[in-house]
Amino acid sequence: MAAKPARSSPASRPERKPFGRNVIAFRSPTLSTQIVTQVRDALFAKELRPGDFLGTEKDLAERFGVSRIVARDALRTLEAQGIVEIKVGSGGGARIAKGNARLFAEALAVQLDLAGVTAAEIMDAQRAIECHAAELAAINATAEDHARLRGLLADAEAKIDDVPAFTRSSHEFHLAVAEASHNRALLVQLISLQHVSWPSQNPTLTPRVARHVLDVHKQLAALIEMRDPAGARRLMDDHVKMITARRVAEHRDKGSAKRDCC
Repeated sequence: MAAKPARSSPASRPERKPFGRNVIAFRSPTLSTQIVTQVRDALFAKELRPGDFLGTEKDLAERFGVSRIVARDALRTLEAQGIVEIKVGSGGGARIAKGNARLFAEALAVQLDLAGVTAAEIMDAQRAIECHAAELAAINATAEDHARLRGLLADAEAKIDDVPAFTRSSHEFHLAVAEASHNRALLVQLISLQHVSWPSQNPTLTPRVARHVLDVHKQLAALIEMRDPAGARRLMDDHVKMITARRVAEHRDKGSAKRDCC
């Protein structure tokens, strides 16, 4: 049977509202999970913000009326989820973390892979994200973004006969387009998908295909710099369709091998 939160009489302990709002009845199976849920809910409600001091293990045990073992378990879970950063020693304790979107991307990528999400599903999602990112890049890109795209194109051209190096450069180009959108939600989702699908090896990348990829990337960078969102979206859509056809065929022919763009 699941443990219940410790109770005390009103005379001995006033009702606690740790984060300034009413506490809702929990359905969580453990006390530590209840603490994690309440901290997370307070974060979403903006009652806690990055840098806020959550407390020490002792503080949490007293605040929630639980043992220090339970508080310690909750803090470990919060740290593993990237919600808090813990400092040990004098002046230590847990503070709400500043946030690391790439940590989320890696965690989501692992779950997608473990769930057996197919290459076709990955590429459908990637198409939606990259097309919108290209459109936004044509609207929001800065001069610095334009310069970075041009630099990556020059780098790819210099590496066009080196398949692994060209593949890495193309990967960076796609990420740079997403970064130029200045939409972090799109960027982190793209990073996550690429963790699952981007090829460490790319045996189907012939010199002809590499030249075609580079030409498309050059056109895309030009459309972004010309601030043509509709054109950038159309070109990226065609480009990812081509990538999808190659990736899905590779997965069909080679089973569990996972590859992605360019």
